[in-house]
Amino acid sequence: MPARVRDPYEVLGVGHGATPAEIKAAFRRLAAQHHPDRNPGDPEAQARFKEVNLAHQILSDPGKRAAYDRYGPSAFQPGGRGAAQDFVDFGGLEKIFGDLLGAFGFRAGDRGDVKHSLELTFEEAALGVEKELRYERIDTCGACRGRGAEPGTRVETCGACGGRGRVRFQQPLLPLAVERTCSRCRGSGNIPSEPCSNCGGKGLAPARRVLRVELPPGIEAGSTRTVEHAGNRTRLDRAPGNLEILIEVLPHPFFKRVGDEVVCKVPITFVQAALGGEIEIPTLTGKIKLRIPPATQSGTVLRVRGKGFPHRLRAGSGDQLVEVTVEVPVRLNARARELVEQLGRELGEDVQPQRQSFLEKLRSLFG
Repeated sequence: MPARVRDPYEVLGVGHGATPAEIKAAFRRLAAQHHPDRNPGDPEAQARFKEVNLAHQILSDPGKRAAYDRYGPSAFQPGGRGAAQDFVDFGGLEKIFGDLLGAFGFRAGDRGDVKHSLELTFEEAALGVEKELRYERIDTCGACRGRGAEPGTRVETCGACGGRGRVRFQQPLLPLAVERTCSRCRGSGNIPSEPCSNCGGKGLAPARRVLRVELPPGIEAGSTRTVEHAGNRTRLDRAPGNLEILIEVLPHPFFKRVGDEVVCKVPITFVQAALGGEIEIPTLTGKIKLRIPPATQSGTVLRVRGKGFPHRLRAGSGDQLVEVTVEVPVRLNARARELVEQLGRELGEDVQPQRQSFLEKLRSLFG
C-alpha cells in the first residue's frame, strides 16, 4: 500500500494561496538543502528530497493541485476519490535539477556540451571573419545509423519496455508511478541481434565534424559563442548538447587593443621630430600617411580617427592611437658629431621646453 501523501503545502512551507513563483522558489531552496549530494552522511536525505519533489509535482501542476485542494491526500491514493492517473516523468525533472544543482557545484549528468577554442588573428577579430572549425564529437553511429546492429542483421523489440524505451515502476514513498529510461535498451526500444562492430551496439560513435562559424567585427578575446545541438549526443532519444566556442586572439607585432581603440608605437628620426613631416604607418586595413607636427616630443600620442575596432553598441569605430618615439643616432662619424655639437651650441638651453622646465624645477628644489 503506497504511503499517504503528506500535505504538499506543509512540505514546501507555503500557504494555500501561494503563487507559482513562490512555489518554485520554495522548491528550489528545499531541493538544494536536502539533496543527497549535500548530505552524504544523512540516510534520511534521500527521503526528504523525494518528498520535496512530490510536493512540487503536485503544486506546480494546476490539475494535480486542484485535485489535492478538493480531495486531499486521497486524490493520489490508488482507487481513492478523484485518484490521479498521471505519472512523474523524471526526464523533465532532470533538466530542472541540472540547472539547480549546477549552481551548487553538483553534477547532474553529462548533457553533451562540448568546449572548443578558436584562434583568430588580430585583424580577423577587428574586421570579422568566417572560420572553419574542425572538431570531434559523439553522434549517431554512421555505420548502423543508430540502430546499434551490424548492417544486414535484424533488430528485435526490447522485451523489458515493449519497444517504448521507457519503463514505469512504483516506489513505496511515491504514490505516483515513476517513469525512467529503460536500462536494457538504453531508451532505443530495440535490442540488436548482432551488435554493430563500429559502436558496440550503443548506436553512438565518435565522428569528425566541420563547422563554418561566422564571427562579427570587433569580437573580443575570451568571449564565447554557442552553437546549439552541435555538441555530443549522449543518448539516442535526446538532442545533442551545445558547442561552446572560446575565442582566442593572437598577439600582433605592431598593435594592441585597449577597449575599441588600437594602440601602436612608431619610431621617428630627430629631424622628423624637430621639423615635422609625413611618415607611413600601419593600420588594420593597410598603410596610410600620417603628418608629424614640427617640434613633436618623444611620447606624443597622435590620433587617427575611425581606424580602431567597431563599436559594439553604437555605429562607428574607435580610433588608432599612435605613440611616437624619437630615435637618437647611436653611431656618429666625425662630421656628424661636429654638426650635432654645433647645433647644440646654436640652440642653447632656453629653447628646449622640457629641459628648461626640468632645470627650473631643479633650481627651485636646491636653490
